[in-house]
Amino acid sequence: MKVLTFGEVMLRLKTPEHLKILQADTFEANYGGAEANVAVSLATLGDDVSYVTKVPEHQVGQAAVNEIRRFGVDTSRVLRGGGRVGIYYFEKGTNIRPTSVVYDRAYSAIAMAKAEEFDWEKLLDGADLFYFSGITPAISTEIEKALENALALCREKKIRVVCDLNYRGKMWSTKDAQRVMRRLMAYVDVCIANDEDFESSLGIPAYDGDMSRGIEQIESYKEGMLEIQKQFPNCKAVASVLRNLYTVEDGDWMGIYLKNGKFYESPVHKVHSFEAVGAGDAFGAGLIHAMLHDFEPQKAIDFAISASVLKLMIQHDANVASETEIEQIMKQGGTNLQR
Repeated sequence: MKVLTFGEVMLRLKTPEHLKILQADTFEANYGGAEANVAVSLATLGDDVSYVTKVPEHQVGQAAVNEIRRFGVDTSRVLRGGGRVGIYYFEKGTNIRPTSVVYDRAYSAIAMAKAEEFDWEKLLDGADLFYFSGITPAISTEIEKALENALALCREKKIRVVCDLNYRGKMWSTKDAQRVMRRLMAYVDVCIANDEDFESSLGIPAYDGDMSRGIEQIESYKEGMLEIQKQFPNCKAVASVLRNLYTVEDGDWMGIYLKNGKFYESPVHKVHSFEAVGAGDAFGAGLIHAMLHDFEPQKAIDFAISASVLKLMIQHDANVASETEIEQIMKQGGTNLQR
C-alpha cells in the first residue's frame, strides 16, 4: 500500500532553550511541515510513502529534500523551481508562557506555483491513499486548485483520501476556510478534526475553546463527529484528539474514533511534554499506519494517540518513533479520569 502526501516543507528556525525571538542571536535550523511530518513518520514505521511539494533548486531547497529523504520517504516526485523555502520561527514556551510561531512563508516556491505544474496522473501513479491537511489549500488559490484536481482524480481512481482539517488562523479566516474545506470534504474518506477545527473549518460546533477541559467535552466532540458524517456522508470515519492542557508542558491526552457508527475511546495519557509540536501530525500518521495494516478500530485509536503523545517527547517536527516504541506506550495504558 502506497501513500502520497502533499503540502509545504518549511525551514524551522528555533530559539535556543526557552529564549524569546527578541532575545535570540542564534537559531537552530531544521525542516518540517504537516504533510512532510506525516510522510517521515510513516516511513519510519516502514510504510511506502512519497511526498509532493515544490522547492527551489538551490542548497536550502535541497537540504529540505535531503532531510525528508533520509528517513526513507520517496522524494522523486518533488517539483523544483521558485525562489525561496518558507520559514517559520519557533519559540518554545514553558509553564504558563505559550509556544509562539512566526511565519515568513509568503512567496515561497510552492506558494508561487501554478496548479497546472502538478501532473497528478503521474504524481498519483501507484498511490493507494492520499493525505493532505487544511494547511495546504490555505497556501494559495493555485495550490487550492491543484489540491482539488488531485482529489478529483483520487475519486476517479478510487484512492482513499485522509484529511486533517488542521485550521491555521494565521493563514486564513474561518470564512475562507469553511468556503474551501466544506467543498473539499466531499472527497474525504477519513477526517481528523481537533479542537477548533470543527467550527473554524466546517462551521460545526464541538468545542468551547477551553483547553483545560477538552476531555470533559467529549460528548459535544462526539456530536460534532456525527454531524460531520451527516453533512458529508462520503466520510466513513472521523478521529479526534481531546486534551486537558494545564500548562504548555503538562496535560491529559486521549483520542476518539468514530467508525461504522460506533465510538472507540483510547485511554487517557498524562504527559509532561518536551516539545509540543507535531503531535497532531504524529496522530494522523499513526491512524494512517493503522488503516494500512487493517488494525481493529480500538487498536487503531490506541496506536494513534500513543504515537501522538510519544512525539511530545521528541525534538523537531516529525515523529521518528518506531512501531515497537509506540506499542510500548500502548502497553502502559493510561489513567481513567472522572468525566
